Amino acid sequence: MVGPVRPQFVLFGSSIVQFSFGNDGWGAVLADIYSRKADVLLRGYSGWNSRRALAVIDKVFPKDAPVQPSLVIVYFGGNDSIHPHPTGLGPHVPLPEYIENMRKIAIHLKSLSDKTRVIFLSSPPMNDEHFLAKRGGSDAVRTNEACRIYSEACLNLCREMNLKGIDLWNAMQQVDNWSTVCFTDGVHFSAEGSKIVVKEILKVLYEAEWEPSLYWEAMHTEFPEDSPYDPVVQGIPMNISEVNFSGTLYSSSKI
Repeated sequence: MVGPVRPQFVLFGSSIVQFSFGNDGWGAVLADIYSRKADVLLRGYSGWNSRRALAVIDKVFPKDAPVQPSLVIVYFGGNDSIHPHPTGLGPHVPLPEYIENMRKIAIHLKSLSDKTRVIFLSSPPMNDEHFLAKRGGSDAVRTNEACRIYSEACLNLCREMNLKGIDLWNAMQQVDNWSTVCFTDGVHFSAEGSKIVVKEILKVLYEAEWEPSLYWEAMHTEFPEDSPYDPVVQGIPMNISEVNFSGTLYSSSKI
């Protein structure tokens, strides 16, 4: 354990989470924005569906942990939506089971503590043609229409359970040429795609009436006090503890 103890933000999901610290990904951007404010922890598992996630939820988020996360951002659904394979193998999860798996994941996370907040990310859209060209020898049949169906199911569940849900399927498509600029392979996010994810997450955190607030500008900065060792500008020490270059790109005035 490294001190001082900060709030923990956990990103839990499949490859869109696992890869989020590379290629100017949304996880890395969040970690940058929340430096000196919260620890952003990655629990991403490429190729996973909601069934596998539910099977390990107690191991990833044990109820007896001495410190519980302040925020959990969850993404599963894209792999679940892959069409069934004739062998019965593969990541496909039928829609009714997907909904119930996500419900159980939400119930578990909400039970961790009274202060644990949960955000679900819905399935984003995809570029079908780009995915087909990049998939190599994979048997996966994945379509944008299936992503839409699972996205809507996730958001409906969020409304039913009074959870914060982010509609990535529609948010991505507000960008010009979204099908080419938002993805590296038709499915996983480019830096431009990740910017949309960050903006949508920060919008939820800014608007949520949570106590304490988890929006970066409202959170305590670690060791913010003035010091004679601060950089000197025109003969006067300048406290730079609040300087946040990434954060200025996503300030409340720009949400």
